[in-house]
Amino acid sequence: MIGRFSNAVERRLHQLFEVSLLAKGAFAATELLSGIAIWLVSADWVTATVRWLTRQEIVEDPRDRLANWLLGFAQGYSVSTQHFWALYLVGHGVVKLAVVAALAYRLLWAYPVSIFVLVGFILYQIERYSVTHAPILIALSLFDLVVIWLVWHEYQRMKAAPEPK
Repeated sequence: MIGRFSNAVERRLHQLFEVSLLAKGAFAATELLSGIAIWLVSADWVTATVRWLTRQEIVEDPRDRLANWLLGFAQGYSVSTQHFWALYLVGHGVVKLAVVAALAYRLLWAYPVSIFVLVGFILYQIERYSVTHAPILIALSLFDLVVIWLVWHEYQRMKAAPEPK
């Protein structure tokens, strides 16, 4: 009975590991595509589009917080900001996709490497949180901690498995 329970838990943890890989892969692909899109769209176009989108709201209520925040963001969106975010998102996406692919191929070296990469992302997210206080960074860090635990657990399971003949 205990062995069957243990096998069911292990199977469920493995499934959770695979789902977390899919989520990380989807998020990484979104980052990569977003970075490419940011690179292709000019800063002037962003400013003009935000002005066009918020003009009616500003006419109705010149103190509208969201419209004014968007306008402020767009006006501060420079070419250097555009390049930073494009390179950051492309780089982040490529690194994550490479790690996810290596884990999907069950390459043993990828498990400790992915843990190291995720710890680096968590440290960066915490540093950014100290500046921005954006709660999404804490949520992403907590998700990364869960993924780290799942990767570590899967790594231990794979090391303990007998070599196929």
